Amino acid sequence: MLDRRTMLTGSAAMTASLALPLGSGQAAEADVIVIGAGAAGIAAAHQLKAAGRRAIVLEARGRIGGRAFTDASLGPAYDAGAMFIHWAERNPWVQIARDLGIETPSESWGGGFRVFAGGQPMADADRQRRRGAFGQIDRRLETVDLAKRDVSIRDLLGDLGPDLAPIASSGLLLSIGEESERISARDYQRLWAGDDLLVPSGYGNLVARHGAGLDIRLNQPVSEIRWDGPGVSVTTPAGTLRAQACIVTVPVGVLKAGAIRFTPELPARTRDALDGIGMGALTKIALKVEGDRFGISPGTSFLEAGSPKRLMNFDLFPEGKDLIVAFCGGDHARELSAAGPAAARDHLTTLLSTMIGSDIRKAVTGISFPAWWTDPFSRGSYSVCLPGREAAREQLAEPIGGRLLIAGEATAGGGAMTVGGATLAGRAAAAALARIKA
Repeated sequence: MLDRRTMLTGSAAMTASLALPLGSGQAAEADVIVIGAGAAGIAAAHQLKAAGRRAIVLEARGRIGGRAFTDASLGPAYDAGAMFIHWAERNPWVQIARDLGIETPSESWGGGFRVFAGGQPMADADRQRRRGAFGQIDRRLETVDLAKRDVSIRDLLGDLGPDLAPIASSGLLLSIGEESERISARDYQRLWAGDDLLVPSGYGNLVARHGAGLDIRLNQPVSEIRWDGPGVSVTTPAGTLRAQACIVTVPVGVLKAGAIRFTPELPARTRDALDGIGMGALTKIALKVEGDRFGISPGTSFLEAGSPKRLMNFDLFPEGKDLIVAFCGGDHARELSAAGPAAARDHLTTLLSTMIGSDIRKAVTGISFPAWWTDPFSRGSYSVCLPGREAAREQLAEPIGGRLLIAGEATAGGGAMTVGGATLAGRAAAAALARIKA
């Protein structure tokens, strides 16, 4: 279980008016332009609207939700992105779901769990060895003093040796989505913990519903943000909009790729913060399965763990749906994303055929592969602080020029990597604008 210890600050209610007047002759279409209609952008826009401010949300995709996306392209729907309402005791989405009449039951694994190596059942001795390695990260975080020096998770586990250390850290591929040498131990240590809830009707659908009533404009990828005047101007294929301020909620991967040009360029301190944050590659691949279910109970999980670097979990027939959903992360997920859907389908069915039988190849009739790593509007699954750079999240959230803010799960402190954290960060950015003076 991730340990989410640190509280996100800056979520005060927005009570003061914006004090960012445009120069004479410049008409503003909005008080604030919000870039991105994911959880952070929606949260910021709702808070601005509640304070009587006009916010326009520009979304590059043809849908709302960002990396929270319930995909029904195969018929039965599944959450291709965010899936759990983490740390439910303080997650704002518990109340949002309740207000919308949407059920959020506790997590249930259903049909059991089996571990494989190379598609064959893992030997009991190897399973025991693997089980003994798990938990080493948390045990070390409880005893190691990181106050003086941050280290990577790989270095934290270095004394386990070359055989056990990769096993001990392999679970991070399916939670953080990144290789252990690229994960800050300090950043991991502060991540909030708590109960997880599910959204059977789709977390992505829930986020999209929460966007109702806002001025959200789809298919509007932003190419440039100018903040050299008294306000801001934002350019999309539809033209240029002006506002008093701008909240940028696109994923860090998009900013690092240079997809949006900033004029003038972002300050050195902001660019340095971006250099300290990477993007994980947690990936889901769904297969449509028709006909035989091979005697497998719905909700059964198969974990392929023969190679710690190529860990893959299969969720078979979740909630009784005709789907098998594969989870992978790190460099293995990047390789599959680059290879494309056809190669990914062949890889998965080959592995499943050794677990279930060769008839699975004929039973698989379709694939859904969002591939967040190669998606130009995400460039990864969620943010990961590099070793020694755990302060980059707070640094990235600092206001720029009195009129520009960056917000999202990457600036959510202990709530990073989650929809709940993105929501709190969006609210905090909207509140921060109220405190900025021209």
